[in-house]
Amino acid sequence: MEKSSVLLTLKKYTMVIALVVVFILFAITTGGKILFPQNITNLLSQNTYVFVLGVGMLLCILTGGNIDLAVGSVLCFAAAVGSSMMNKGVSPVVGVLVMILVGLLVGIWQGFWIAYIKVPPFIATLSGMYAFRGLANVVLEGMDVNLKGYTGFINLFGGGADCYIRDFLGGAAPGEILDMGRAGHINYTCMAAGVIVVVIFLAMVAKGRMNAIKRGYETTPLASEIIKDTLISVAVLFITWKLASYKGIPTSFIWVLLVVLIYGYITTRTRIGRHLYAVGGNVKAAGLSGINTKFVYFFAYINMGLLTGLAGALVAARLTKATPKMGEGYEMDAIGACFIGGASAYGGIGTVPGVIIGALLTGVINQGMSLMGIEANWQKVVKGVVLLGAVIFDVVSKNEKK
Repeated sequence: MEKSSVLLTLKKYTMVIALVVVFILFAITTGGKILFPQNITNLLSQNTYVFVLGVGMLLCILTGGNIDLAVGSVLCFAAAVGSSMMNKGVSPVVGVLVMILVGLLVGIWQGFWIAYIKVPPFIATLSGMYAFRGLANVVLEGMDVNLKGYTGFINLFGGGADCYIRDFLGGAAPGEILDMGRAGHINYTCMAAGVIVVVIFLAMVAKGRMNAIKRGYETTPLASEIIKDTLISVAVLFITWKLASYKGIPTSFIWVLLVVLIYGYITTRTRIGRHLYAVGGNVKAAGLSGINTKFVYFFAYINMGLLTGLAGALVAARLTKATPKMGEGYEMDAIGACFIGGASAYGGIGTVPGVIIGALLTGVINQGMSLMGIEANWQKVVKGVVLLGAVIFDVVSKNEKK
């Protein structure tokens, strides 16, 4: 492989390499604690809201580096409305639909002002951050709404003790997990799911490469492609094994997987997905080429609202309650996951898998420092430095191309 190809590959997968290095570093410094199956499970479960909100935030960032500062407040408002209705006797199914609908309506509201009235996204969403936080407190009357009685809702969205997909292949049974999962049984269904995901991934990569070669497109060097796909496959199987050694796949992760698959497809395989990148690359050129730029902005913020409502259900289930302070700072976690995962501060660049990598990197840093007993304030310092480093890397890369 040529030296230039190696450098390009390293540059392209900088954050993936960083994730692996940071994970290994914490595995050493925590005495292997971060590798415990329960800690791996917690890493995924505790960051479900970051995965979901990060994907929505990516759509906004793609349109030109725009962000949504209101997502934490909207999440709280949506969860407050749905939870309050459930507490008054409404079905949990209706309650969840209400949470999603509230998020969607807020997305339409903010998207309208941003796309058609041309209110700057920063101002429109900053006002929403204050307004919807206030409305959430009005709905909750300053008190928590307890949801512990709604076990079906809690387990479906990943907040209860039984919020794991059962093993249908005769592996581990509930209650058989011992000593942080290290001496437990293997969940065969979880392992089978991991193997299927790897097989599908490799098949899709091979098919895409063959199609690219057939059409005469430039492809990644074969050695580089093999190394990348092998590392991804090993990582998936490793995580699957750890999950299977504890209680299996958390139900909350199914929602994350659905979001990743749907929006991964939208951003890479659909016309509106291509339009998001085009508008972020050059909004004037996109308009002149016939793209309805206003609708693209509108689409991005509608979907941000929709995913915020879903995240509200996930967080409410995990906390088993809706509280006036839930969602505080979540917008920063979502924005950080996007930029750390390779999204450009200028727009037009970024991927859904990149957001997941960014969220995982942030989650590993948080969990690793917590296991080391590092003070919360220093954890914020480290997160800030990592975020700044990611944006500096983006800016420097942009300048090198000029």
